Amino acid sequence: MTLFNDTELFTSGLRGKTVFDLPDCELILIDNFFSKEESDHYYEKLLHQTKWKEYEMEIFDKTVTAPRMIAWYEDKDNPGANQNGPDWNYELLTIRSRVEKETQCDFNSLLLNLYRNGKDSVAWHSDKEHNTGINPIIASVTFGETRMFRLRHKTRKDIPQVEIPLHHGSFLLMTGTTNSFWQHQVPKTAKKVLPRINLTFRITNRKV
Repeated sequence: MTLFNDTELFTSGLRGKTVFDLPDCELILIDNFFSKEESDHYYEKLLHQTKWKEYEMEIFDKTVTAPRMIAWYEDKDNPGANQNGPDWNYELLTIRSRVEKETQCDFNSLLLNLYRNGKDSVAWHSDKEHNTGINPIIASVTFGETRMFRLRHKTRKDIPQVEIPLHHGSFLLMTGTTNSFWQHQVPKTAKKVLPRINLTFRITNRKV
């Protein structure tokens, strides 16, 4: 029997709004974008009510199971949308509304990632341009365990890697040429960590 909930161990960031001064990059972080109480609520709802699934990916001509779980939501009027896909629930619509108000963008798709423990991760990558365009707007919300978000410039080795801890309730916005010139990852960690849920809102023209 546990004497506390996971959410009691999650911490919100204290930096407020940070605009990163990086070449070829437009990146904004807002810590505590959602309050601790809101973040606790969304974490519990999304963790237990989302129909998470594993998926397979190609790496060096091999098919492997990705080290995380996902869920995909999109507007049914998107080109090529799966009409049998899940409907946006109240929590997701509420989060989406807050994100759209902040960004003044109308998002039509959402990818959720569940990092179950420190073994779950995402490798260095840039987002697929055929889904979102060359310079996509990607709005990212985190609930749960704090994990490190890393970025590296694709061509300029003189620029150090950037490490950003994404806390419970944080919001990260990537726009401009960020996706064209930078890669990002969430590395594995040997630390014993609780689950992390990441939501990335997108404007897509087809299903990923």
